[in-house]
Amino acid sequence: MKVRVTRKAAAAIEVPIVTEYIKLEGLLKLANVVGSGGMAKNMILNGDAKVNGEVCLMRGKKLRPGDKVELLGNTYLVTEG
Repeated sequence: MKVRVTRKAAAAIEVPIVTEYIKLEGLLKLANVVGSGGMAKNMILNGDAKVNGEVCLMRGKKLRPGDKVELLGNTYLVTEG
């Protein structure tokens, strides 16, 4: 008997913003992914964050509604707040 195991994709965590954009470092703090700006800086510079599927090393990367950030196995979706 064969058993097929499938992995269900987790839903993206929505992070609403009320401005035109938010910088990547700020998004990580807003979403409580990190406890400080220093932690965010280190994770980004280590290549741990992906923006729209591509590794991003820019702390000041401008994110607008519709952008997706992947970090620590979670996906964060920037939405209009």
